[in-house]
Amino acid sequence: MSERSHGLFVGRTRHLSRHHKPSSLGITSRIKSFEIGDKVAIVPKGNVKNIPHPRYRGKVGSIIEKRGSAYVVEVKMMSATRQLVVPTIHLEKVGK
Repeated sequence: MSERSHGLFVGRTRHLSRHHKPSSLGITSRIKSFEIGDKVAIVPKGNVKNIPHPRYRGKVGSIIEKRGSAYVVEVKMMSATRQLVVPTIHLEKVGK
């Protein structure tokens, strides 16, 4: 009897699948920079190994600090606030 793998996103392939041809990630998406206090949206793209959990897809939060090449984003969910370390590729600036 073979044992099944219970990886990071087991059973999530239907939710993570793309129904269009995914665009390649250019250099501009990798060298984005943000200031502390900027409002950003979490948009998972690219490699599956470093994307945030799908429950945070589309959530808007504010940047608290820079940690290495990633940013710490504070997201409010229901009555709780979460602090997520998100790589720059998965962030998009919202508003002005």
